[in-house]
Amino acid sequence: PLAVPLPGCSLPPSLPLADFNYGADEYDAEGNEEPKALPEGSETMPYIDESPTMSPQLSARSQECGDGVSPTPTDGLGTGGEREAGKGLEMRKLVLSGFLASEEIYINQLEALLLPMKPLKATATTSQPVLTLQQIETIFYKIQDIYEIHKEFYDSLCPKVQQWDSNVTMGHLFQKLASQLGVYKAFVDNYKIALETAEKCSQSNYQFQKISEELKVKGPKDSKDSHTSVTMEALLYKPIDRVTRSTLVLHDLLKHTPADHPDYPLLQDALRISQNFLSSINEDIDPRRTAVTTPKGETRQLVKDGFLVELSEGSRKLRHVFLFTDVLLCAKLKKTAVGKHQQYDCKWYVPLADLVFPSPEESEHCPQVHVIPDHELEDMKMKISAIKSEVQKEKANKGQSRAIERLKKKMFENEFWLLLNSPAIPFRIHNRNGKSYLFLLSSDYERSEWREAIQKLQKKDLQAFVLSSVELQVLTGSCFKLRTVHNIPVTSNKDDDESPGLYGFLHVIVHSAKGFKQSANLYCTLEVDSFGYFVSKAKTRVFRDTTEPQWNEEFEIELEGSQSLRILCYEKCYDKTKLNKDNNEIVDKIMGKGQIQLDPQAVQTKNWHMDVIEMNGIKVEFSMKFTSRDMSLKRTPSKKQTGVFGVKISVVTKRERSKVPYIVRQCIEEVEKRGIEEVGIYRISGVATDIQALKAVFDANNKDILVMLSDMDINAIAGTLKLYFRELPEPLLTDRLYPAFMEGIALSDPAAKENCMMHLLRSLPDPNLITFLFLLEHLKRVAEKEPINKMSLHNLATVFGPTLLRPSEGESKGHLTLASDIWSHDVMAQVQVLLYYLQHPPISFTELKRNTLYFSTDV
Repeated sequence: PLAVPLPGCSLPPSLPLADFNYGADEYDAEGNEEPKALPEGSETMPYIDESPTMSPQLSARSQECGDGVSPTPTDGLGTGGEREAGKGLEMRKLVLSGFLASEEIYINQLEALLLPMKPLKATATTSQPVLTLQQIETIFYKIQDIYEIHKEFYDSLCPKVQQWDSNVTMGHLFQKLASQLGVYKAFVDNYKIALETAEKCSQSNYQFQKISEELKVKGPKDSKDSHTSVTMEALLYKPIDRVTRSTLVLHDLLKHTPADHPDYPLLQDALRISQNFLSSINEDIDPRRTAVTTPKGETRQLVKDGFLVELSEGSRKLRHVFLFTDVLLCAKLKKTAVGKHQQYDCKWYVPLADLVFPSPEESEHCPQVHVIPDHELEDMKMKISAIKSEVQKEKANKGQSRAIERLKKKMFENEFWLLLNSPAIPFRIHNRNGKSYLFLLSSDYERSEWREAIQKLQKKDLQAFVLSSVELQVLTGSCFKLRTVHNIPVTSNKDDDESPGLYGFLHVIVHSAKGFKQSANLYCTLEVDSFGYFVSKAKTRVFRDTTEPQWNEEFEIELEGSQSLRILCYEKCYDKTKLNKDNNEIVDKIMGKGQIQLDPQAVQTKNWHMDVIEMNGIKVEFSMKFTSRDMSLKRTPSKKQTGVFGVKISVVTKRERSKVPYIVRQCIEEVEKRGIEEVGIYRISGVATDIQALKAVFDANNKDILVMLSDMDINAIAGTLKLYFRELPEPLLTDRLYPAFMEGIALSDPAAKENCMMHLLRSLPDPNLITFLFLLEHLKRVAEKEPINKMSLHNLATVFGPTLLRPSEGESKGHLTLASDIWSHDVMAQVQVLLYYLQHPPISFTELKRNTLYFSTDV
């Protein structure tokens, strides 16, 4: 197994450090995820008995190889006694290495706690203090002393473990550490007041609340994670945790130290002091320790928690779901008066021993998911974008905070609605004893994370149980303290200085993958986060029967405040019995999944940036580059007058002697022939390399066009049509009329609007008008198939509106402000213009031209 390199110390790779998990659950500052360095298959958190009379079990992996003997070859050792001594030496080193790693994390946590203390003290004597000196003294009482004690201990122990051999002694260090427990006694006695003071200050002082909600803890030296954010409350708890832990380590060291070793009496003394101290400190200090044990007497640990949407009695409810070592608990936050401690209310729980995931066949009888039409979700996104721009404007004009608060409240309500109503992927949970529950998620990635976490815990020997009302109360009470996800994932919960994410277009090429054990039919999907939650944005084709798929497909993904890209790799399921009627039920098997942060600095280069995501032993290679929104808004006229892309539509129709450009007619004909029932037609991006190939063929007026069209993936043909309109040197509905379209759509009197909108169409040049009407009729036919292709008129307007209306570069120069600002206002109006014509009864060219009577003034 993988060896965890020691913080600042190098280790022979033969030591399976990760199997010794002292404090490894502290890698994540709230102790909720498994440490990054653990090998696959080792437990999330080994069960550590609280009574210091038993050593922590090794994790499952070493139990398999006998009785936890170290895997180093011992053939060279002579007699049994020597072999025992060698084994004891090795075990002591393992115990110490694990302890050192967690000691480093503990020191980082104390450091994070001390970090705000200096600036707070500095402001305490000014005219505008955040806290008084007295409050600072109370909250941070003894932290500095504890930090210094452990720093000194760590600095003395680390080199000893580095130069490890049978002569190394370290008992005196532990003895010294135990002798300084008086400082902990003082800390423990003050702990309750410290917590209460911190909570009161948080409620009365916004600045301090901000500081205490997110303290940045440095990750271990070798870990990829540079920082994790933790609450002050969680960090103040760490010293209490630590004493228990050191006591356990002492116990284990003694177990593997020969009685005649000079360290033995010193360690014995240290253990005696620590145990006495532990029994003397007040039990009620420690809600987590006493709160919850499983039926087998183990400590119930929180493994994962988060917000999920539950479909309960036909309506969607936001729940906070907690996964403990042996039970899944679904809760909601109770409404409490201001200043009161928040509490959770348990809606239901399922012991993991009774929890099963129904197969798709079984879930056919489950309630059908009522899916909110896409256009309603799109409308809401538009609204949110508009409010965001208003907030920005208010801030820029130093607007009143009352107005900003009002807007933010409105934004929160809208985002909350979106969070509740957009998820549609069912995640079903069944209790063997009868009841079934249904969550809806927006991301298959998250669904599989929950499923995997539960299945991993179910591998252990679990018992079924029923909680008494008191036990349930205690367990639910611990949720508030233990939770790791504090805020509903909406952007209005973000701070102003947090990265707003990226707005624009991310180009991703999914190259290939390797590392599959046997050949399969494989494809990938890409998810990005927008509006606080993840959605699937693109999907490669299925590469059949291979262990090394070579997709080499490029996608253009629109980003709306995105911060991460996820790649999921699936095996396609062709088994008819498993394919079920519920469209959103994804029955394909996830082979691997991974995610990367979209770093604005790294991504914003002109060049492609190659990367690899490793998942589950599989490596997926991909490249990406990012175009910000204002760059992608440019229309660049073609330098050459041959070809069709980037050439004025009047030039092309004249050259072809046609009313509608050949490319438009051919693409539309092909989509109507075989793509009109394709789910997400025009919304799902085609493969960019295919689109570029089609573009080249149309530009060269190649005679193979028709053959190529009939072979090409239909999303690529749809993408070529969109690209043609996007690359027109001026929009199809022209730059000249753009301001008038914007004014016309804003009219509120229906008759005036009708008059104006029809007059504007009439004012278009003939090739533009005829092509527009031709496209309009096609899009209406696509929307007629909405039950199958899921593309409503509104969806189509969202896709095509900006493409047909967005002004060209020269026109929009004057008002290029924040990319996300122009985006929301103008785009909304552009979508509305196209939607107006799509919802209008059929418009005929001849009728329009004949009917010039009812519009008097010129535009």
